[in-house]
Amino acid sequence: MDKRKFLKVSAIAATGLVINPFYSCNTKDKKDSVISKPDLLEYTKRTEDFYLPPLSFPVEALEPNIDKMTMEIHHGKHHAGYVRKLNAAIKDTSFSDMPILDILSNISDTDTGVRNNGGGHFNHTLFWDIIAPNSGGEPTGKLEESMDTTFGSFKDFKAAFSTAAKTRFGSGWAWLSVDDGGKLFVSSTPNQDNPLMKNLVEQNGTPILGIDVWEHAYYLNYQNKRGEYIDNFFNIINWKKVSDNFMKSIG
Repeated sequence: MDKRKFLKVSAIAATGLVINPFYSCNTKDKKDSVISKPDLLEYTKRTEDFYLPPLSFPVEALEPNIDKMTMEIHHGKHHAGYVRKLNAAIKDTSFSDMPILDILSNISDTDTGVRNNGGGHFNHTLFWDIIAPNSGGEPTGKLEESMDTTFGSFKDFKAAFSTAAKTRFGSGWAWLSVDDGGKLFVSSTPNQDNPLMKNLVEQNGTPILGIDVWEHAYYLNYQNKRGEYIDNFFNIINWKKVSDNFMKSIG
């Protein structure tokens, strides 16, 4: 690795923790201790510490859209760091026995550590769950119908979602979510906030699709070309998973 690339890798990795990418806590039943796959939106209980869920695909599988090194750093260091810090932040607090959905819906702006790391854990778990190799295309079925009703067409949804991601100042996320009435909406949030944080966001709902626009998610490959990263993100969206999330969110 040449000096220039080494410096870039070091800068992107600086906020992550160098720990085993499959950090766990000797759980008796791991499916209860993290947002479980494939029932992401049905996660309602927790018996042990949170842990880092393994990826369902090899780290190189998303190339050229997301490169191997970015995946290794993003999942194995950044997400692992959020998990470690979340477990520390909730210890001996009222959040200590709550599942992640309850934690996020009850936090306030004074719960800084729980807010940042709980959001970081949920957001990334959803992110890994809705991307996959050999994906892309467009949604079908009821999700497609709802997009047409809400946005006019998939093309119009894509434009709204891309704009939300491109115009998020600094670090954050863009979301496709479902409100309490079952209607889709697009929004963006700063840092590791998300629409589940009803005490902190302008529009509350259940996120079914999200894109990470922190620089660590794309900078090694795209540098400052956030728009190109967002465009290529549509090549790896697993619309079947997003559709499953949609159906679960509307009951």
